[in-house]
Amino acid sequence: MAKKSEIPEKDKPVSLKMLAKHIGLSPATISMVLNDVPAAKAIPERTRKRVLEGAEELHYRPNFFARSLRTQQSSSIGIVIAEPSEGYFPMIMKGVEQPLMKAGYFFLVASHLWRKDLMEEYPRLLMQRGIDGLMLINTPLIHDLPLPIVAVPGHHARASVTNIILDHKQATLLGIRHLYELGHRRIVFMRGPRFSLDTSVRWDGVVEAARGLGLPVLPELCVNYESSAMAPGMGYSVIRELLSRTRDFTAVFCFNDTTAIGTIRALQDAGLRCPEDVSVVGFDDILGAAYHTPSLTTIRQPLREMGETASELLLRRIRDPQAPYPREVVLRPELVVRESTSRMRRPAPSRPRKGTKS
Repeated sequence: MAKKSEIPEKDKPVSLKMLAKHIGLSPATISMVLNDVPAAKAIPERTRKRVLEGAEELHYRPNFFARSLRTQQSSSIGIVIAEPSEGYFPMIMKGVEQPLMKAGYFFLVASHLWRKDLMEEYPRLLMQRGIDGLMLINTPLIHDLPLPIVAVPGHHARASVTNIILDHKQATLLGIRHLYELGHRRIVFMRGPRFSLDTSVRWDGVVEAARGLGLPVLPELCVNYESSAMAPGMGYSVIRELLSRTRDFTAVFCFNDTTAIGTIRALQDAGLRCPEDVSVVGFDDILGAAYHTPSLTTIRQPLREMGETASELLLRRIRDPQAPYPREVVLRPELVVRESTSRMRRPAPSRPRKGTKS
């Protein structure tokens, strides 16, 4: 190791050549270790440790601009999202960030808010900024693009896309069977907005699971919301509207956890208790699901794992574009039973209408 007098001044940028002189190794060896290229596996562990310790000591930061000119890669990816919702998006990003940071990749995020013009424009704008790959989160791909793409969730029948998806048939069966085994037969089924990529496949799972259990999917007990806002207020408004027509149900199977939270509040405001009068099942298992009152019974979608898988696959495809890659990766759901569901005790109470005797 070099003497202190040979260590560059703090304010002076450290080049690869200066780091090589400081450690006493060739720039090529240092570059292979720091970039973690396949050839670096042949370098002895002791040498790799010297490189990493020396880089940390001198606070060495690679010149990504120079490297991008040399490798024709920018070490950056683009991420296009629908909206930064409070539950779904942050949990996926927790999984996305770590693999990218470890690999030295930077990412740019654009939110289209379900505007078709932005869905078309943002991927192209990100490509113009030199991204190496694209990740779509709850976002449709409008046009084919000449770069690796991973979609979460993904339902794209395109050769360039790897789709990360949940087994929605198993997920809906877990939730509906749970209510069925608790004795519930008149269940409200909530359908998501038409623009959400999971809505159609999840609804197909709901219908299939209900029919398999002999449960009717009654039109008067099916509700859906069309707002782009993935917020509790949407669950609140559709259930309030339903309660104005009927209270002849004992459970609600919600599209996600945020609408489940809104559903519980709507029930409480109408004088109904959850789960004593009406049981509620959510979907996703967002961070706040366990701490709501009552805590949510929900279908856990492995959002963080989906994000990690998406990043790892995208990096793999960027590093080796010619290698085969999966078109689809399916992850398994899990039923998490908490306080918002219970065995059916009695039919939901009916409130007398104004002007009638109770």
